[in-house]
Amino acid sequence: MSGKSTVPGRGRKPKPTARKELAGNPGKRALNKLEPKFTPITHADPPDWFDDTARQMWETVIHELCAQRVLYVTDLHNVVAFCAAFRNWHESQLEVMRVGITVQTEAGPKKNPALTAANEAARQMVTFGSLLGLDPASRQRLITSKQGSDNAFKNL
Repeated sequence: MSGKSTVPGRGRKPKPTARKELAGNPGKRALNKLEPKFTPITHADPPDWFDDTARQMWETVIHELCAQRVLYVTDLHNVVAFCAAFRNWHESQLEVMRVGITVQTEAGPKKNPALTAANEAARQMVTFGSLLGLDPASRQRLITSKQGSDNAFKNL
């Protein structure tokens, strides 16, 4: 049996070619020279339909990602989804704080549905945040244009 997975989407995600090159191609495998190069983003305005909460998160996240030069046109939908999830989580948490973790029904007390909404939004934030490198573990996988620039041995 070979060590390769035969089911698409299973197993370890491949490293981007730029990351392999910066590491000196430790596996010595052929590099993908045809890997697509997408347009980097230096600024983007939030969608018009964002409320103040989503817009504030947008400004924070966009500023940081653009400053690190790790945001591309093809990533914008992930930023939108992350900020929308943050807004939903925030709104749900406010509702839990206002009403409590239980609500009274005809059948007696039950779990506040806002808790379920908050948990779903938090999972979405983790998913989209990870794709953008917004948590410590996924941030280690990012390659910025600044990395490796002070390596005196790079061009020898």
